[in-house]
Amino acid sequence: MVARRRGAAKLVVVALIYFGVNVGGPYLRYYQFRDAMQQQVRFAERKSDAEIITSLRLKADSLELPAQAQRLRIRRTPSRITVWGEYVETIDFPFVTRDITFRPVVERAF
Repeated sequence: MVARRRGAAKLVVVALIYFGVNVGGPYLRYYQFRDAMQQQVRFAERKSDAEIITSLRLKADSLELPAQAQRLRIRRTPSRITVWGEYVETIDFPFVTRDITFRPVVERAF
């Protein structure tokens, strides 16, 4: 009976690792990308829109995000800046594949 419990516990650990990597990876990359967006917006008063987009495209590339993540938009007003984008990541589960849409948005008032 003890051997069955150990086998079941190992199976649970393997399943958690598998799903953690498959599901957690895209969410971790999303939060890292959003953090880079926040960093760029924090210093937006000193940077042009082109500099911000170039920097964020490099970050998206380094995180190996889908090409859609490179399509970023910036809206500036005299008192506010907003940066946003949208991309889809595919997660493979056993027997099922899911597409998850990420929509990072960062905004800052001056």
